[in-house]
Formats: sequence, C-alpha cells, structure tokens
Amino acid sequence: MKKEYDFTDAEQGKFYRPIEELDIPIYLEKDVQDFLMKYVGKSEDSSSLSELVNSLVKKDIEISKKLAS
Repeated sequence: MKKEYDFTDAEQGKFYRPIEELDIPIYLEKDVQDFLMKYVGKSEDSSSLSELVNSLVKKDIEISKKLAS
C-alpha cells in the first residue's frame, strides 16, 4: 500500500446506488419454482417468472389488507 494517494481527479459517489434501486435476489424452493414455471407465459398478466411471482404477491397483499381491515 502507498503512503499517500492522489485523489485530485476523484469523483465522489461515482459508484453509489441508493438501496431502493438495488434488486434483491429471491430464491424459490424447487417445488415452488417447478409449479410456477408451468404457468409462465400462459397467464394474460405475465410473460416471465418474475412478473408471475410479483402478480401473485400483489394479490396476496390485497387479500391481507382486506382481512386486516
């Protein structure tokens, strides 16, 4: 390691990404993934596994909200 570094032309925050912009990896259990893969592209709402899972989670959130009120 050098004793000193020259940061004259450095750009602060060049690689900073707010946490809200990060994609969080979600890992499905094998049986769940196999089940969902049967429906990928068959549903009107979804054309990918991510879209199908998001659609199902959103519906589950709606149900939870209705049950909570």
